Formats: sequence, C-alpha cells, structure tokens
Amino acid sequence: MAVVIVIDDEPLQRGILKAILMDEGYEVYTAESAEEGLKIIGEQDADVVLTDLNMAGMTGIQMLEHLPDVPSRPAVVVITAYGTINSAVEAMKKGAFDYLIKPLEKDVIIHVVAKAAERMALLKENIRLHNELFSKFNMDGIIGRSKKMTEVIDVVRKITATPVTVLIYGESGTGKELIARAVHYNSPRKNAPFTPINCAAIPDNLIESELFGYEAGAFTGASQRKAGLIESSEGGTLFLDEIGDLPLLTQAKLLRVLQDKEVRRLGGKDTIKINVRLIAATNKDLEKEIEKGKFREDLYYRLKVVTVTLPPLTERREDIALLVNFFISKYNAEFEKQISGIDGRALKLLSDFHWPGNIRQLGAVIERAVLMADTTVISLDDIKSELKQPVSCGIMDIEIPDEGIVFEELEKQLLKQAMQKANNVAAKAARLLGMSYKTFWYRLEKFGINIPTGTRPPKDAAHGDL
Repeated sequence: MAVVIVIDDEPLQRGILKAILMDEGYEVYTAESAEEGLKIIGEQDADVVLTDLNMAGMTGIQMLEHLPDVPSRPAVVVITAYGTINSAVEAMKKGAFDYLIKPLEKDVIIHVVAKAAERMALLKENIRLHNELFSKFNMDGIIGRSKKMTEVIDVVRKITATPVTVLIYGESGTGKELIARAVHYNSPRKNAPFTPINCAAIPDNLIESELFGYEAGAFTGASQRKAGLIESSEGGTLFLDEIGDLPLLTQAKLLRVLQDKEVRRLGGKDTIKINVRLIAATNKDLEKEIEKGKFREDLYYRLKVVTVTLPPLTERREDIALLVNFFISKYNAEFEKQISGIDGRALKLLSDFHWPGNIRQLGAVIERAVLMADTTVISLDDIKSELKQPVSCGIMDIEIPDEGIVFEELEKQLLKQAMQKANNVAAKAARLLGMSYKTFWYRLEKFGINIPTGTRPPKDAAHGDL
C-alpha cells in the first residue's frame, strides 16, 4: 500500500488525517514542520505528501521547492483555507498534485489521496519498465562473443552518443530492432520516445498519414488533427523496419524530413521543426533495389551514414549456447519453471541446425521446450520435433538457365522422377515431394502422366486437398 506523509503544525489535524488514512490501509507518517517532513520524505519511499500551506518556519510552498526534482518525487496535496486559494494555485504551478480546502471532508480526503496514490503507482511502474528496458538493451545485454557480434557491438558503442542516422542490415529474426533499441537506450535520447514502425505491415495508402500525420479535412474520414509518428517521436528515435518496402512517394517525403529536419502534416500549410533520430533496417539489398528503380539513391545515402550488418545465426554458431541459456532463464521466469540447462545431444542439434528463422526461431524452440519439458534438463526429445531438417530426395539438381524455364515442364519432370525414385509407389513418391496423396494424384492426371494400374484413388477424391 502507498506511503503517505502528513505535515501539519496542528497536532489534532495531524491525528485526524492519520486516522482516516490508516483506516484506508495507507502507511502513514506525520511531521509537525516542513523541515521534519522533508527529513521523513528522504528516509521513506513516500508516494503522497499532505501538507498545510501556512506553518511556522518553512511554508508548504517552500517545502515543495526543496523536494528533489526527480521523476519519483511524491505527489503533494496542499491544504489551504478559503482565504488562501491564490497560494494553492501558486503551489499547483510549482508542482503540487492537488489541494484540499478547510474545513476538510473525509470523503474528499480519501478521494484525492487515492487519485494521487494511483498516479504515483503508474509513474513508478513506468520508471520500472524504463529501467527494465534500459537494462535489457544495455550493451552488456547484447548476447554474443563471436567475432562478428563483437564487431557489431563495437560499432554500436561508437555511435550511441551521436545523432547520426543508422542503417541496419540483417535477415529476418537476427535482432535488428534489438540493436536499434540498444542504440536508443544508451544514447542521450533514452528518456524520450522510441517509436518502431514496420513499413511492410502498413498499407501503402496509410503509411504517409501514419508517418506525417494530417490536418482535419485532409481526406475523407480525417475529422480531426492527428500528429504523425515522426512528430510524436520528438526528442527520441524513430525506427523504420523493412524500409525497403516504403513506397517511392513516401521515400521522397522522408528524404525531405532528413534534409530539412521538419515535417508537414497531410493537408497542412505549416512545417513543424523536429529533433528525431532515424534508424532504419532492412533485409533487402538496397543497392539492387535502386537498380530496379524501387528505392531512391539519394535517400539511401542519407540513411547509410553508419551501416551495421547483423550476421545470420549460422555465421555465429559459437553464440548459440549463450542464447540458449538466455532463453532458458527468460522462460523459466515467465512460466515459473526450474529448467537448469540442456543436455549435450540437444545442444549439438541446435548448434548444427540451419536456422532459417535465426534468433527468433531459436527463441521459439526454447520457449516450447521450457514449457513442455518433463524434467529439469531439456533433452533431444523436447526439441527434435521442432527442428525437422528438410530431407533431400535426390531427384534432381536444378540450375536455372539465363533464358529461364517453363515451370510446368519442371513440375512434370519432378513428378516423373519421383515415381521412378519410388518404384511407382505413389504414396512414397508423394512423400518425396512433400505432397498429400490426393494432391499428388491430381498433379499426375493434370499432366497426363501414366498411372500404374490398380493404384488410382477414388475418382471423387482425386481433386481434393489442393
């Protein structure tokens, strides 16, 4: 329950307030002067302070001025008489949460203190989450001792204190947003917003209004003004993930933002100065996208002031054991489990796997293993079903010629060779191609491939399960 400090030079008033608040479950301390109250505030993790304005010695307003200017400073409720309302207003300007007017009413006291305590609870939770984020994205929290990850961390350390634009390359699941957050939370902007946007997830006709905002009446349905994500990231960092999917028109407007440090809402006439750091990420080769005419060359060079390239998990296999231990600890806490580690055979399978989904996929495998494990050690049985290696059927090696191929002809050849490889056993041939039995038969009929007598499925099933 919240801690409340009552400061009043009248013993009766202090006693009444203490009794009321203790009945509500608060932990209450009292002081007969502002000086004594400040000392108690320094000793206790106070949430709410109730203080009289006019006291001998230091006044309530002077006490307010002596409170430390930190995010966790307690919410102050001042107590005043009708004749000193102006003083209460002055106290509010100096940071008081609210004021109570004498004579005090019990219900009003309870209501105001409850609101103040609720505000402090939310504030402390925000501070806790911020500290948790800072700890999580601290450089020491980036997991990896491989040479390539060490090089990445060295680059990130050098750029955090600067405002430079950063371009992060990496396959899906390699941790591009993790690096972007590490840059932000280790920079002077760490107390300002970090705004992540997946450019590929927002439709082309909405991305512009999301980024730049709009004025009322800018388009059908724009009933009121809305600030864009760039504008709302003021003082902080805007992270544009999958920037290679940004439409060309929006790319041009983003270039203008980077050049002029200002943004204009859709339908607006005035420009708004901004102070936002941009970090972009992509799994595409932007130079090839430029050649295709899908990405602006001038924007590309604006973005790549500093480039960070994240290696796929297969190029940092020595980090897999570290990552496994990290995920075990994470999901132990989340699921209230007591998994102590992973056995050698299971770890070897993880180390040898090809990881198309990179770290994200590894995390999902360990999450399921921790949740489902029946013992305190993750075994091969706990993970092997999640790591089914594609089996080579040895049917054909495909090399695409410069003039291209006819896909249907390729499919026809695959079907024939699968049947040959399976000695005309249709079920086995279907398995070799990863098809269902019904789908396989439908494909054979489609291309007029001879079907062994007596092995045809029922006619009404031939076109099912496509």
